[in-house]
Amino acid sequence: MTLIAAADGSALGNPGPAGWAWYIDEDSWRAGGWDHGTNNMGELTAVLDLLRATRRVAGEPLTVLCDSQYVINSLTKWLPGWKKKGWKKRDGKPVLNVDIMKALDRELAGRRVTFEWVKGHAGHELNEAADRKARAMACAYQAGHAPQDLPAGPGFPEADAPGGAPVLLPDEASGAALRGRRTGGPAPEQPDLPFELAAEPKEPGNPAAARGGRCARGLFDRETTVLAAGVHGPRGQELLDEDFEYIAQDGAVHGTERFVADRAAACTGRTTDFEVVPGSVLELGPRALHLSYRLLDASAVSHRSSVWVREDQHHEMGPWLLRYHQVTAER
Repeated sequence: MTLIAAADGSALGNPGPAGWAWYIDEDSWRAGGWDHGTNNMGELTAVLDLLRATRRVAGEPLTVLCDSQYVINSLTKWLPGWKKKGWKKRDGKPVLNVDIMKALDRELAGRRVTFEWVKGHAGHELNEAADRKARAMACAYQAGHAPQDLPAGPGFPEADAPGGAPVLLPDEASGAALRGRRTGGPAPEQPDLPFELAAEPKEPGNPAAARGGRCARGLFDRETTVLAAGVHGPRGQELLDEDFEYIAQDGAVHGTERFVADRAAACTGRTTDFEVVPGSVLELGPRALHLSYRLLDASAVSHRSSVWVREDQHHEMGPWLLRYHQVTAER
């Protein structure tokens, strides 16, 4: 029989007072937190504690419900590559939350674990319960309550030990380790969507050379798929680069989760709820393209700017992924 649990994290201020929780039912859940942490730390720690709590039933399948693509992609797509590269990303930078990642790698070994994405704050019973308990922990730490006074939950009936929040892993304890955190997009292993940069003749150094033809059509189709990510889930998000940056309308820098949340709020459930008015495609180099256009949502019009990149992966060209996306409201 498959065990199904939701895992979630919450950080007030991100970083700030933070909490995590996993939830199966009212008899099986656990929560914890810290004075200072990030959403991603909470999401990952919830999964880690769930795996540790269910060790004694490790032979049974476990399904983990997450509303974080960062967690799912980290554990199902990126982790093996990070491990091979000495826990470094493609660009050579250290993997974020590395001690938690290493602990998760150990706990996942030999386990039959499936991760499923669920839309956050959309009424999913288990996800909502985990979210409430994680946020309650974050609020309790914000209010200055002592850890021993917080409701950690009953844990799992067959766990090795009862509740009690795990200690924050050493490399995540300092404020320096928390600066500059971003959620990332995936590095998909699936075939790339059709896109031909050299779809039409071009003159060397001509900045307009990449405009029009199949080149522009392929890129705008890909952009449209990404814009539907908040509605249709993983398919659009699989086109986001691991280091994806999102500049929201207020000028703040975010990552995948905020981008998906903003798109979900803008759409009402169908890709036809918005219209892309093509602008231009500018070739920045053999592996980078800049796309600009106007987006007509149901209630707003904005100017959009995107940078798509394609990286050399083990001497083969990888897929085109969205690295940067900026929104400017039309006045």
